[in-house]
Amino acid sequence: MKAPELITATFFDALGAGRAAALAEVPADGAEWIHDVIRERAPQARICLDSYHAVARANKALEKLRRRLAAGLRATGEAELADTRWAVIKNPGDLTSGQKTTIAALARINSPLYRGYLIKEQLREIFKAGPGRGHALLAGLISWSARCRIPEFARLGATLRRFRDLIWNTLETGTTNARVEATNTHLRALTKRAYGFHSPGALPNGSCRVPPGGTSAPCGRLGSGSRWRVSTLNRPGLRVLG
Repeated sequence: MKAPELITATFFDALGAGRAAALAEVPADGAEWIHDVIRERAPQARICLDSYHAVARANKALEKLRRRLAAGLRATGEAELADTRWAVIKNPGDLTSGQKTTIAALARINSPLYRGYLIKEQLREIFKAGPGRGHALLAGLISWSARCRIPEFARLGATLRRFRDLIWNTLETGTTNARVEATNTHLRALTKRAYGFHSPGALPNGSCRVPPGGTSAPCGRLGSGSRWRVSTLNRPGLRVLG
C-alpha cells in the first residue's frame, strides 16, 4: 500500500468498522487512491466528486489555456492577454466593471479563451442545477468539451466523463466538502498568525472553535494566562483579552 493510501486507511482504522459502516456519502477530490480505500472499507458509501475540486480542475485548465495563448501572442508580437487572469476565474457576480469589460472583449477577440470560460461557468451551473436537469447539462458539457478543439478542455471533458457517476452522486445528495475546506482555511490562518511567537501556545488549542464569518470565539489559554480570541478572520492579527 502506497503512502497516500496508508494515510486514508489509518483514518478508517481510527474511525472504526462500526462508524465506517454507517457512512452514506463521502465527498472526495477525485484522487483514485482515496476511492480505492473507501470502496474497500466502506463499500456501501456513495463517493461524490466535490464540486469545489471539480470547478478547480476547470479553473486549472482555463489558466493553462490562457498561458498558452498569451505565450503564442508574445511570440508573434501581437497584443497580449493583459488583465485576463482574474477576470476569467472569478465568479461572474464578483466581477468588477473593468473585468466585465475584459470578458466582453474576449468574446470578440479571443474565441478559444472565451469558450473555455463558458465551459468553466457551465460546470459551476451544473452543481447548482441539482439532479435531473444537472444530469442533462453534464452530458451536454462533456460532449461540448470533447468537440471544442481546445486540448486543455478536451482533457477536462475526459476527466468529467470518467467521474460522471461520482458527479451524479454529488448532484443527487448535495454532499460537499465546503465546511471542511473552510475549517482548513481557518486553521491555516490561525497557524500563520501564530508565527513569530516563542511557544506552541500561541496557536490556539484544539478546543478553539472558529465559526464562519469572523465572529469572535474563545480560543483557549496561553502560558501567560491571557485568553485569546479571534477578532475576525478578515483582519490581520489576534487580539489579547486580559
